[in-house]
Amino acid sequence: MEEATSSDLTCGNLPRHLSSFVNAFVDFSVSGLFFPNTKPNNPSAPTPAISTRFPAPSRLVAIGDLHGDHSKSLQALALAGLTDPFSLRWTGGATVAVQVGDVLDRGGDEIRLLYLLHRLKFEASRAGGELLTILGNHEIMNIEGDFRYVTPEGLDEFKQWGRWFRVGLSMKHLCSGLEKPSDPFKGIPTSFPGVKREFWEGFRARIAALRPDGILSRRFLSGNQTVVVVGDSIFVHGGLLQRHVEYGLERINEEARDWINGLKGRRSPTYMRGRDSVVWLRRFSEGFNCDCQHLEGILAMIPGVRRMVMGHTIQEQGINAVCENRAIRIDVGLSKGCSNGLPEVLEINGGLDLRVITANTLYDHRRVMREEEKDGLALLVSENRLKEVEAAA
Repeated sequence: MEEATSSDLTCGNLPRHLSSFVNAFVDFSVSGLFFPNTKPNNPSAPTPAISTRFPAPSRLVAIGDLHGDHSKSLQALALAGLTDPFSLRWTGGATVAVQVGDVLDRGGDEIRLLYLLHRLKFEASRAGGELLTILGNHEIMNIEGDFRYVTPEGLDEFKQWGRWFRVGLSMKHLCSGLEKPSDPFKGIPTSFPGVKREFWEGFRARIAALRPDGILSRRFLSGNQTVVVVGDSIFVHGGLLQRHVEYGLERINEEARDWINGLKGRRSPTYMRGRDSVVWLRRFSEGFNCDCQHLEGILAMIPGVRRMVMGHTIQEQGINAVCENRAIRIDVGLSKGCSNGLPEVLEINGGLDLRVITANTLYDHRRVMREEEKDGLALLVSENRLKEVEAAA
């Protein structure tokens, strides 16, 4: 991400710089975050490619579902050593981190989290690291206009975003030489039968922001992978079946991106819908009776991959693994809108050393592990369990 300099300013591109200034003003008003000055976006630029495979880093971290809870998400990020809890800046250095989706719904800080993750991506890249964010079923639902898990606080946040965005539109209309921006609210109903009147404005703003080619969906979600391979680990929100791998991981990512950008109609791709879809599947994340042979067959189809890391299904006992650590489930129900679970993150060092970093080693499921031998701060665990280390939240 290159910073703009005075030499970049010309009569020809000055309007776009003014537009970028207005965008920065709206961003700060909405999120309280400052984004460094950058060269203005070129609307005619081609859609950037989306990467599916990344080389193994020395340190890899995975974070589960966040569901609109800003404060608990900050705890998880700090627990992983990725951010400073006061400045909220990236401190993870060359760490590669994967957040497995479901930033939206169940809480009132959805937009704040989208902005925060967006800025951390830039900062991580500058530090030699990477922050990868995956699409969850709740992102897909919201893009399709399914708001059944939205909270009143979430609707109010979108209402406030909509008002600030309209202020930005008005500012741009005052600047001669600027191409008049289209109104993203155009064509959206102003009333919604069956919805309380007090929520209509929030519903309308949410549609404008998150529908295919929406203001926030294009900016914050279209670059998200649906499935991503980092070293010998594959990350997906729900899970993968043989037919998904045969369809093509790169193809899934590219088609999902194009759909979010408004190039594929209103309905999500078929592999995003239904109980056996990549974002809804629970076959490898419920209980400990996992079909390990089936899982191993799927992993064998993906060169170099030895484990699948999933979110989506809350693990009341905390992050855990089955099938000799081939299936790792990391959704701890972190958000207060879910089960208000204790923050935990998965850490993989050098591709082999797997451990859970937890805010509290006295969490109930730790009790069954006390008979194992300790290794420093880590707790060595037997088959189907991971090393654990205690850290301050």
